[in-house]
Amino acid sequence: MERRTRITVLLDKVTFEDNALRKLGYIMAFIAGAVNAGGFFAIGYYTSHVTGEVSAMADHLVLGDIQIVILFFCMLLCFIGGAMHSTWLIIWARRSRFRSGYGISMCVESFILLLFGILGMTLGTQWEFLFFSPTIMLLCFIMGMHNTVITIFSNGLLRSTHMTGIATDIGIELSKAIYFHKNPLKKVAAIKTNRSKLILFIGILFYFFIGGIIGALGFRHLGFQFVLPLAILLFVWGARSVYYDLRARTRLRNYKRGNLETAKPK
Repeated sequence: MERRTRITVLLDKVTFEDNALRKLGYIMAFIAGAVNAGGFFAIGYYTSHVTGEVSAMADHLVLGDIQIVILFFCMLLCFIGGAMHSTWLIIWARRSRFRSGYGISMCVESFILLLFGILGMTLGTQWEFLFFSPTIMLLCFIMGMHNTVITIFSNGLLRSTHMTGIATDIGIELSKAIYFHKNPLKKVAAIKTNRSKLILFIGILFYFFIGGIIGALGFRHLGFQFVLPLAILLFVWGARSVYYDLRARTRLRNYKRGNLETAKPK
């Protein structure tokens, strides 16, 4: 039961020391880095965050490039739509008494990632004019879903696609670590760094970077076929939680059924 809980439960009081949070953060950052870097190599856009898109919207609006503004605005909407879709799946799962809502979202995302790979294969062909924009929009939708999973799982403590915030938190903790207490005051709490938090954030940044390298190499040599192993990894990791959840529900149902049969008068 402890193993199931550690993998499936959406933690109400998650901490940076939690092993399940650490593993999920690392694997999601790795996949995000791979898809983001590979997506840029394939279609020329970074889609892991919307900072660049919003800035580009403002720039091109001033320049009068309305078509480009509409493109980036649609990318923003798709990212938001992906976040909404993932959140809806998790809420639906919790309302249905499933504790593996984030796993369900990851499994759904893996199939959408495969669809992205199929659409991407049309790029560079005579059908590129028809599928180029939908491919970009679908990738933004995927990144919105991807970032939402770890955000909800960690109660907003982590992001898997937004490294700006991660780098900021690393800087904050490093500053606390090197702060020199020349005259410590008894009435003022000492400045202490959260080592578990620092290690976790450094790990997420590292795995995002490694994922970017592998993603760029994979998309360069294999093209959009490289989406397949990423989708499989995402599906397997999400399916684990769904499996343990279903097994626990089955055991509970059998337990209740056994008690009812025992309680029946003979």
